[in-house]
Amino acid sequence: MKLILASTSPFRKAILDKLGIDFDIASPDVDETALKNETPQQLVERLSIAKAKAVADKNESALVIGSDQVSVINNEIIGKPHTHENAIKQLQNASGKTVTFYTGLCLYNSSTDEYQSEVVPFNVVFRQLNDQQIESYLKKETPYNCAGSFKSEALGIVLFEKLEGEDPNTLMGLPLIRLVKMLEKENYSIL
Repeated sequence: MKLILASTSPFRKAILDKLGIDFDIASPDVDETALKNETPQQLVERLSIAKAKAVADKNESALVIGSDQVSVINNEIIGKPHTHENAIKQLQNASGKTVTFYTGLCLYNSSTDEYQSEVVPFNVVFRQLNDQQIESYLKKETPYNCAGSFKSEALGIVLFEKLEGEDPNTLMGLPLIRLVKMLEKENYSIL
C-alpha cells in the first residue's frame, strides 16, 4: 500500500524520513479552529483524524498519516507567536514552568475506511529565564512560526531544564514509536 503523510510540515517530513521508507506528501486542507469547550487532547485527536481522512478520501489503497499538535501551559493552548513581542510574552510565561505538548496521531486505511488514533503527551520543563536570555535566544533563532516560541531541535534546547516523554520525535510533531506500532498493525513493516 502507498503511504501518504497528510502534512506539508517540513518538520514532520524530516521526522518520517528517518524511517528510510518511501512516502508521498499531501496537503489535508482542514479547518483547524477549535470547537467550543474542546479540550486540547480532543482538538488534536479530531484534527489528526480529519487530516488523514481528507487525504484518504482522495486516495484508494493508501495508508495516510495525520498529525496535529498543540502546546499547553496552565491549561491554555499556546499557538505560534508570529511576532517578537508575542514570543517574549510566551517565553516569559513558560519560564520555570512545564509546557505540555499533545500530539494527535492517526493512521487511516483508505481501503478499509478504518483508522487508529492516539494522543501522545510530551512535557518540556523550562529553566528560569531572564529577559536578556529570552531576547538573545529570539534574535539568534527567530522561532516566530513555532508553537511556544522555540525550536527544540536547535538552540531552543538551552531553554530547558528537562524533557519528559517516550519519544523525542513527539515534541517535533510526529511520534515515530507509536506510528511504527500502528503501521505494524496494518502489516506495513519498516524492517
